[in-house]
Amino acid sequence: SAMLAGWLDGGLAPASVWVIDPNPTAWLQGTGVHLNADLPANPAVVLVAVKPQMMGDALPTLAALGDGETLFLSVAAGTPIAAYEAALGAKTPIVRAMPNTPAAIGRGITAIIGNAQAGAADLDLAESLLGAVGQVVRLEGEAQMDAVTAVSGSGPAYV
Repeated sequence: SAMLAGWLDGGLAPASVWVIDPNPTAWLQGTGVHLNADLPANPAVVLVAVKPQMMGDALPTLAALGDGETLFLSVAAGTPIAAYEAALGAKTPIVRAMPNTPAAIGRGITAIIGNAQAGAADLDLAESLLGAVGQVVRLEGEAQMDAVTAVSGSGPAYV
């Protein structure tokens, strides 16, 4: 919700956003976004923001949007790019991101890494979107994401 709030506060029209949430908050219900409605056929971006234990249910529902030009941007912890490619198709541009806790107040740092299908424009778009909650750092390889995940979970508590 911090990302969505940042985007809406930044001028993104609620009518251009679709959200699937089985338990929407009152705040989300009041934003004016399309809530639990049919998704558009070819969205520019699909943000995957689910708990790791829900990923097995979430990805199959999005598979029809894969293998095209839709960028999949994931802020879900613990799911490697290969899992997205297996579920969505090898031609799908995917950017995996890991925001840290201060992102909830717009002061976070988010690390990103894209798959081979994610070009410069995809990474730029992901960086622009994630910039709503703080700074963005591009990683050189997905293996670095494990270290980022460990620091993101506990590092801000020591600052």
